[in-house]
Amino acid sequence: MDIQDKVAVITGAASGIGQAIARSLAQRGAKVAIFDLNEEGGRATARELGKSALFAKVDVADEESAARGIKATMDAFGGIHICVNCAGIPSATKTVGRDGPHPLLAWTKVINVNLTGTFNVLRLCAEQMARNAVVNDDGGRGVIINTASIAAYEGQVGQAAYSASKGGVVGMTLPVARDLASLGIRVNTIVPGLIHTPLFETLKPEVYSALEQSVLYPKRLGRPDEIAHLAVCIIENDYINGECIRMDGAIRMQPR
Repeated sequence: MDIQDKVAVITGAASGIGQAIARSLAQRGAKVAIFDLNEEGGRATARELGKSALFAKVDVADEESAARGIKATMDAFGGIHICVNCAGIPSATKTVGRDGPHPLLAWTKVINVNLTGTFNVLRLCAEQMARNAVVNDDGGRGVIINTASIAAYEGQVGQAAYSASKGGVVGMTLPVARDLASLGIRVNTIVPGLIHTPLFETLKPEVYSALEQSVLYPKRLGRPDEIAHLAVCIIENDYINGECIRMDGAIRMQPR
């Protein structure tokens, strides 16, 4: 799919990977809807991207909130061709710890945001994509990209909820791609490793260095713009469908 003049909904685009993807798509001529709870960062990113962008304060796990964001996008830009789900929250709680079992409310919050929130937004975007005119010779109408994590495969101590949520994103990729194939909508998932987002800027230098050394090659953390580059490739290559693509410098996470 040609990105020029297409409309993209990007969740979690106020910072980090989502922001990098928003910038990359806008640079290639897309109109971008930034969905995020971070109002300050979201509005700043929209201002940076100019008239080709809008910000909508959206809780991805809330059906009505996401629907309002979709309506705002449709009202402003008249369609949706691309959906990139980057919104997510971390988790670090053992199944049984010093304070007892993993709080069920904490588990539910992670699943609701990372897994249910991803599905919530993609299903609403897909509904709009299905109404699009065909945009290429393959009958394409839309592209959905979800974001998982290598924790889906190699979750560490304390990552039961996070790994389950990201494993769910991986697990639904092919079924959703099959569901939407007849509508001309492709579905893929990017599976990042250690990517330098604002979270990593809080780490001590020695901790950051140890993380870099844990990557096979190149021995550094990935950059958000590298994930954005992969997102562009997925959108533009119409034969990539139903895939979960690791982008992690060949790291394989250890238990701790």
